[in-house]
Amino acid sequence: MTNGAPLDMNTPDETKDALPRERRRSLAIGLLKAREAVMSHFRPILADHDVTEQQWRVIRALSEAGTLDATEVAEKAFILAPSLTRMLRSLEERGLITRHKDKEDGRRVLLRLAPAGQAVIDEVMPDSRRVYADIDARFGAERVEELLDMLEELAALKLDGKAISEE
Repeated sequence: MTNGAPLDMNTPDETKDALPRERRRSLAIGLLKAREAVMSHFRPILADHDVTEQQWRVIRALSEAGTLDATEVAEKAFILAPSLTRMLRSLEERGLITRHKDKEDGRRVLLRLAPAGQAVIDEVMPDSRRVYADIDARFGAERVEELLDMLEELAALKLDGKAISEE
């Protein structure tokens, strides 16, 4: 705010580049807004199937990969280990996943999607495909692909060993 008035965020593009960093648009906030816009389409579908966003990511990762250990699931589903432990217990109690010991390494627990979990995938995917088709139609399929490519490039910045400070 300046003199009690909110900042005009609709400044011309050439002025945005000249603004001090703290007054420019926030990449982190922009990504969160976009995520929220996308997820607002999926949450009702998942709720209809009594599955949270995080649980969906876990069963989808297992559906795509087959068998994974907990570390691999955490990486693919972007879930922290403590949250994943509780979630796996819940998914197993509901019969959506199974756990078994690795025959080659008895300390390693392997996770697999159970038939009931595959049934959830099969029930959700038609609605999910409709949402993606709607996003493609409204935003443009080519733009979605370009955005996904750019997001992968941005995510890779973390992997090059140079930490990016959070906003």
